Amino acid sequence: MAGYDRDADRAALLEAILSHAAFDGWSQTAFDAGARDAGIPADRALNAFPGGMAEVLAYHNEIADRLMLEDMAKANVGEMRVRDRVTFGVKARLQRNQRHREAIKSACSFLAMPLNAALALKLLYRTVDAIWYAAGDNATDFNFYTKRGLLAGVYSATLLYWLNDRSPDCTDTWAFLDRRIEEVMQVPKLLGRLGSLTERLPNPFRVAQRMRPGGARRGHFRKRARQG
Repeated sequence: MAGYDRDADRAALLEAILSHAAFDGWSQTAFDAGARDAGIPADRALNAFPGGMAEVLAYHNEIADRLMLEDMAKANVGEMRVRDRVTFGVKARLQRNQRHREAIKSACSFLAMPLNAALALKLLYRTVDAIWYAAGDNATDFNFYTKRGLLAGVYSATLLYWLNDRSPDCTDTWAFLDRRIEEVMQVPKLLGRLGSLTERLPNPFRVAQRMRPGGARRGHFRKRARQG
């Protein structure tokens, strides 16, 4: 198709669909209305998002994460305390979507459907993983999963609070976020107190790793590297 730009169609469709998703939900009705507004024929719209509204939502999440990371980079979050880096990431993610808050509220209802549970978990994981990565987290042990699990809870709770916040500039949301981050920052301290105990217990992740092909050898190399 001469002059066809699929990426341009996806961007135009997303912007148009978001305005309709706020009222019609993440539905075929919103998809069709968005395609009409963007002046994109139905066959091209389907080619841009063959997965329908689920794919549109995944694309929106990808764009939102990308913009959040750009904001974190511009703010030089590496010079902040870790808790401030994470807080900045969550806040930037939500602020970027302020004008689409009603569409995001509809998206939460869409993702709450059992059929979309896997998609909801995947999108949430990608966002919290992106925040931790940009915050400089290099964990490869159990802390990797702990940090992302804790942040997933904070992000989800803050998102729901933000969706219904009518305070000026969402000041109540940011205060709520600060409280949740403060609570989460206490968890590593509690885990640290259990460190001497857990070191004497079998590590299921280490056992599982050894059962994988080459697992024991990789563990040996890591130990040699640390000693070196």
